[in-house]
Amino acid sequence: MAATGTTATPSTTAARTPNKGLRWLRRNIITIAGLATLAYLVLPNVIVMVFSFNKPNGRFNYQWQRFSTDAWTDPCGVADLCGSLGLSLQIAVWATVGATVLGTMIAFALARYRFRARAGVNTLIFLPMAMPEVVMAASLATLFLNMGIQFGFWTILIAHIMFCLSFVVTAVKARVMSMDPRLEQAAQDLYASPVQTFLRVTLPIAAPGIASGALLSFALSFDDFIITNFNAGSTVTFPMFVWGSAQRGTPVQINVIGTAMFLVAVLCVVVGQLAGKRRKRS
Repeated sequence: MAATGTTATPSTTAARTPNKGLRWLRRNIITIAGLATLAYLVLPNVIVMVFSFNKPNGRFNYQWQRFSTDAWTDPCGVADLCGSLGLSLQIAVWATVGATVLGTMIAFALARYRFRARAGVNTLIFLPMAMPEVVMAASLATLFLNMGIQFGFWTILIAHIMFCLSFVVTAVKARVMSMDPRLEQAAQDLYASPVQTFLRVTLPIAAPGIASGALLSFALSFDDFIITNFNAGSTVTFPMFVWGSAQRGTPVQINVIGTAMFLVAVLCVVVGQLAGKRRKRS
């Protein structure tokens, strides 16, 4: 007798093909969504990078004309650009230091100790993140005016520390609350003093949270415009310089500075990832 068997008909093959495609899409949907989101976030930076090599015919750098490296060879060719950039970097560094020190102490106090008004302090810490920036900016400006403080470097610095503080507290507090208290107890059982326990056990474990809060503070302070604009007076930071330049003509050097800051940020992330992988291997 002849062997009997089943053969795939064209309709069966056509039915299997969509199912195979759907299975592949289900397996890779998260990867596809992640890559699409990454491309959406990086695309503006790529455009800024490309137009940093443009040489426009007029004052506005919005249309591609021809390739040129003149802006890269002379990034400070525009008046007051590097001065405002240096001021923004200086304010960002000092705001990061102040917010990180104060925020770390507040985070440890909220995570480790019970005291009166603890719930109220948690609410007040969260308010600057939930409150619109224009409200905080106007409130701080009113405070400085009532106190008779002249607007300038110090008012910007105080304002930046104020709104960066919440982000540092949130990052450090989350790290401290996830710490295993038995590690500190073990250090104390080995006759370590409170200072030694903090410096050799507690602080290294909390360091990733402190570092993330510090980096976030630096980025927020350097990039801020609304709060700075309300409390700057005649002082011009880099975001305010960019806003003013956009009204009368955008120089290519702004794209150069933006590209350089983006590349530095990417380099820091890559170095951090490589250092973390090397630490895990060791």
